[in-house]
Amino acid sequence: MTARILVVDDIPANVKLLEARLLAEYFEVLTAEDGFKALDICERTQVDVVLLDVMMPGLDGFEVCERLKSNPRTAHIPVVMVTALDQPSDRVRGLKAGADDFLTKPVKDLQLISRVKSLVRLKTLSDELRMRAEAAQKAGVDNLESRLEEIGQVLLVDSRASSQERIIKALKPVAEITAMSDAQAALFEAAENNFDLVIVSGALEDYDPLRLCSQLRSLERTRFIPVLLIADQGEDTMIVRALDLGINDYIVRPVDPNELLARTLTQLRRKRYNDRLRNSVQQTIELAVTDVLTGLHNRRYLDNHFRVLFERAAVRKRPLSICLVDIDRFKQVNDTYGHEAGDDVIREFAVRIRATVRGADLACRHGGEEFVVVMPDTSLDMAAAVGERLREMIQQRPFRLQGGAEISITASIGIASSGPDTTTPEQLLRNADRALYQAKTDGRNRVVMTAA
Repeated sequence: MTARILVVDDIPANVKLLEARLLAEYFEVLTAEDGFKALDICERTQVDVVLLDVMMPGLDGFEVCERLKSNPRTAHIPVVMVTALDQPSDRVRGLKAGADDFLTKPVKDLQLISRVKSLVRLKTLSDELRMRAEAAQKAGVDNLESRLEEIGQVLLVDSRASSQERIIKALKPVAEITAMSDAQAALFEAAENNFDLVIVSGALEDYDPLRLCSQLRSLERTRFIPVLLIADQGEDTMIVRALDLGINDYIVRPVDPNELLARTLTQLRRKRYNDRLRNSVQQTIELAVTDVLTGLHNRRYLDNHFRVLFERAAVRKRPLSICLVDIDRFKQVNDTYGHEAGDDVIREFAVRIRATVRGADLACRHGGEEFVVVMPDTSLDMAAAVGERLREMIQQRPFRLQGGAEISITASIGIASSGPDTTTPEQLLRNADRALYQAKTDGRNRVVMTAA
């Protein structure tokens, strides 16, 4: 694993020490001796993790962290506060400033490297999701940045009732806690419900907490739930192994309630942010195959899926019919009432198509005022009956425009069905197009069918 790490410290010896440790793990290392230079580097250069000293002249580490996290260009960069300060209040202040972790000098090599690798993995995932989500933002999807407003859902796995009570009390302002003592039962609970965070005690009775962490990371339903480990003093080896297994954070007993609260908030915010990113990726995929105006599938989806349906029908020796629908004299609607009225007609037209076709049928907007319905396991006569029912539904009820006006619309429909002479989906579509042309030529507002 390689990444670019920025080390920020005003003492050259500290910089050299951290630089040597990171270079030994083949990380690329940048350095800065003050907060202003660090902010400039992060603004101009890709940085994957910032190791930030707290006690610096000018801008201290807390302020540098706050500025990084408040800047949309740098807010996604993980920040680790590295300092000689070891008071819980200092750790909490750093976490509230947006820091992803807080390491106390002298920093142990294993914890440092494990923490950096863990944060690099997290940033790699976030960068990929953010990159994929940009298309959704450009297409008008909601801004991905959102504040944590809802109460989080947290699963606590701890064998000791007294420990459960203290944690529930500390997190009551920000989360609803489901506390469980049985690790195996907790794993099923996590898989069956939507949790924002799982907190695992490192002192479980009759169960290896690292195994539970590993199982949470291996199951599809729980893979993206943040995991926070509570470890006892001196359990550095367990912490390092847990980080390697993919947990997101840890805290050491005795647990300071403020630190636990701050670390929990950090994980809840990260979970919500990444959930929004993943949703945007899904929306981007949907936008790629969906017609924005009607909500039907678009021509790109038709080109791909029509071939699949055609080949499946050929293998099974089952009929496949296609219905090509065109709104009659649609240009007159636009010329008379305007393009917004034309959009109203197309939207309502799509609604009526949905109300007519079956769930197994594929309805798409082919482009402009033309629509396609692909009907698996449907003979030519059955398809013609569906087409006639759609034609009547279009003709019988006027279309209402946003201004209140009502206009009459008709449609011409061409039907074609697969047969021995139809060897490609393109040929079947051409047959339907010829039938549609015939319907237009014969006077519109009619259904014409043609065999292959």
